[in-house]
Amino acid sequence: MRSSHRVRLGAVAVVLLSCLLLTIKTAHANPRYAAIVIDVESGDVLHSANADATRYPASLTKMMTLYMLFEALERGDLRLDSPLPVSAYAASRQASKLYVKAGSTLPVETAIQALVIRSANDVAVVVAEALGGSEENFGRMMTDKARQLGMPRTTFRNPNGLPDAGQTTTARDMATLSIRVMQDFPQYYHYFSQTRFSWNGQTITGHNRLLGSYPGADGLKTGFIRASGFNVATSAVRDDRRIVSVVMGGFTAASRDAHMADLLDRGYVRLSMLQRGDWIAQADVFGDRMELPQQPSSPTPAVQVASAEPASTVSLSSALQTRLTESSTEPYGRADAEMGSADDPLRDLIARAEAPQPAGAWAVQVGAFSNADQARSLASRAAERLASQVNGGRVAVAPSEGEQRVYRARLVELQESEAHSACNSLRQQGMDCMVVAHY
Repeated sequence: MRSSHRVRLGAVAVVLLSCLLLTIKTAHANPRYAAIVIDVESGDVLHSANADATRYPASLTKMMTLYMLFEALERGDLRLDSPLPVSAYAASRQASKLYVKAGSTLPVETAIQALVIRSANDVAVVVAEALGGSEENFGRMMTDKARQLGMPRTTFRNPNGLPDAGQTTTARDMATLSIRVMQDFPQYYHYFSQTRFSWNGQTITGHNRLLGSYPGADGLKTGFIRASGFNVATSAVRDDRRIVSVVMGGFTAASRDAHMADLLDRGYVRLSMLQRGDWIAQADVFGDRMELPQQPSSPTPAVQVASAEPASTVSLSSALQTRLTESSTEPYGRADAEMGSADDPLRDLIARAEAPQPAGAWAVQVGAFSNADQARSLASRAAERLASQVNGGRVAVAPSEGEQRVYRARLVELQESEAHSACNSLRQQGMDCMVVAHY
């Protein structure tokens, strides 16, 4: 290694080690603190601090409420212009709220915007009652869905995150949910980047300041109750690489946002170093060294809800699910690994960098549907738009496992650079998409 390269890496190591000490000090001073940073493409956990410790989700809960609403839209149970009835109970929920009136109705699209932008607790109950009949039953449905999505440590009691001692989660589970929302419903993800909407002649603005302050941030959700502190789940894209991060337990909204920006910055630094194969990238300089609890050997039994529709089981991409699962038992990038052992981090890094990728191991996903024909139609439209750009790719409809299947619309058998270029082209033409591993 050249001398100048050693100097550069040494300087980076000093900076990152300083950040480590600051992070540990913050975590010890704030018992509500938890955070995780994930490279969505590979599933690598770039930072983890108390990621599996029990926390209150607050309004991050509404991401699950929205997930289930998106499912209803794709099943055809609702349309964006379908009216949702407002009950007296829903209208009585405490702020933050849209102040909908009992006896009125609310269009589904407005409900989506109210949940994302206003974080409206009353509207969350409107959605819960429309989909589950009651808030209590919908909470059971949400918990059931959490188990199916790979969120074993999350329990929901209500659709909005208002205080309930039984409504708990972890930073890792909230990151999983964030990724699933993007991967399973890219056609609706654009709502998470919106910062305002119109309602009854008024312009309603949102709470998510990171959308305007952090370059590349394009969603997801903020949250706060007194017991949780200030929470946020954020997705950002830089150089065609997407990172999802969750911060829980901030003292103020401003300090939470500043910490999130810092974690994203450092996440991209570490990701860049991993991609270049730099040795320092494998050291655990981003967070605590706690051994995370082992995942249960079998999933927590799903809650049976007699009145609920059979829920779909949709798996994450194999690479991402593997990394998320592995990181819950073996924190990624342990600094104290024995260099001569089988889990030598430097040797693992070199092996990963030198291992050839299968040809055409990447895909562009443009949507997920309950109907295979709809999925095939959308994938075909995407292929037509890319006819002059993509060579060798083909349309594929990938079904999930489970009682009620969901079909992913994809263009598959692409090279990684080709997939990124194709997705960028589709975005420029107004079509949402996501690059995923397709082994």
